[in-house]
Amino acid sequence: MKRVLIFSLAYVPYIGGAELAIKEITDRIDPWEYEFDMVTLRFDRNLPEVEHIGNITVHRIGFTSQYVKVSDRALPLSCRLAKILFPFTSFFKALSLHRTNRYDMIWAMMANQAGFGALFFSASLKLRRTSKHAPFFLELQDGTPYERLRARPLLRLVWPLYRRIYTKADAVKAISKFIEKVARSVGYEGSLHVIPNGVDIARFSITPPEDEAVELKQKLGKSMGDVFLFTASRLVLSRGVEDVIRALASLPSHVKFLIAGDGEDREKLGMIAKKSGVAGRVVFLGHINHAGLPLYFKVSDIFVRPSIIEGMGSAFVEAFAAGIPVVATPVGGIPDFLFDPDRNPDYEPTGLFCNVRDPESIARAVKRYMNDPVLTARIVKNARALAEEKYDWNLITRDMKARIFDPLTTV
Repeated sequence: MKRVLIFSLAYVPYIGGAELAIKEITDRIDPWEYEFDMVTLRFDRNLPEVEHIGNITVHRIGFTSQYVKVSDRALPLSCRLAKILFPFTSFFKALSLHRTNRYDMIWAMMANQAGFGALFFSASLKLRRTSKHAPFFLELQDGTPYERLRARPLLRLVWPLYRRIYTKADAVKAISKFIEKVARSVGYEGSLHVIPNGVDIARFSITPPEDEAVELKQKLGKSMGDVFLFTASRLVLSRGVEDVIRALASLPSHVKFLIAGDGEDREKLGMIAKKSGVAGRVVFLGHINHAGLPLYFKVSDIFVRPSIIEGMGSAFVEAFAAGIPVVATPVGGIPDFLFDPDRNPDYEPTGLFCNVRDPESIARAVKRYMNDPVLTARIVKNARALAEEKYDWNLITRDMKARIFDPLTTV
């Protein structure tokens, strides 16, 4: 059995796209072949310090507080300090775990504090001649452009050390071609694999029981003829949710907007809805468990997320699998899978693009779907086929095992 140690700033119950990717992949790997440990932040003192979640033994460390929401602007001071110290606390925890587990590979989820912790641990093993070498694998999911990354004040102070998270990795995985370019710009010259995040096709393509769909439509007040726009996102302004809210003013009154998620800008978005005169057409659903999302896709008509920054955007591919058309911006990794009939005439269309920070452009894309059912059906068919052919988690996991885990852990 091969042992892998994962460094991740957060994990269940604090789960986003990166954390979901870890769980979906590790859950599909034979536990008799690979054993996974994780060092992550605890945040909430009610969470156990050690817990088995799927195929991972999760070791939580760091200062805690009560009922924590993981958001940089909402974190208590103790948890912010825990994040700052994580490169060091995770390093010492890894040393302790390695004494008994003797890891075959180190997996860092993103080039952040977790990446620093993995870098320090990897370097310490290389310095010990008696210690077993464990290859350092870095996974990148952050869609921040290189120019913005390089301009961050804190990173500018430690840039030579930060670059080493990339340059000292034995292998790097990027979830999109856009992030691949960022890694090369930072200075990584080694083995780099572009492997996207996936979607649970079976879960998102299944038709839910009719009574559940009817009950949810009644709960949400969906009447005959209503068109529901839907997004699932952390409620921060970089996701462009406010632009969809503003677009409602240019759309018929029977078009409404469902927003699944929570975040530090929830109140600001509510104020924008009031100022735009569409507060009665915007429904803030709050946090929806990932397992519950397929039902919301099924009662909605168009998925809209006009991101400003996006590493890849698994939610778009989930919409593909669920069979609803997508409106998105051509940023980050989205152009890897979303092909617009006008902007990408050489490809079968899988969605419609809108412009960044352009509510009128969003409204035009929504109206196009509403007014052209033939194009909509064509896009939905193509998008679903693409999701099934290239983005099923089972395919992604096999790719990860064949291209990363097996080669790195083979002596």
